[in-house]
Amino acid sequence: MHALDEIIIFCPYCGEALDVLVDTSAGAQHYYEDCAVCCAPILFIVSEDENGEYVVDVKRDDD
Repeated sequence: MHALDEIIIFCPYCGEALDVLVDTSAGAQHYYEDCAVCCAPILFIVSEDENGEYVVDVKRDDD
């Protein structure tokens, strides 16, 4: 079963706030998703912190 968490991120290209769903049941992961506003490829980095909470970091493709 998938655990989808709804979070708000800011596009690292255009700065727009985006409401996205992240599947935290898959554990730590890296994947790309296009910005719904400017269509640029955003790198999503999902990891677990020392408290077992999932952390989502977003980066530009060229970072």
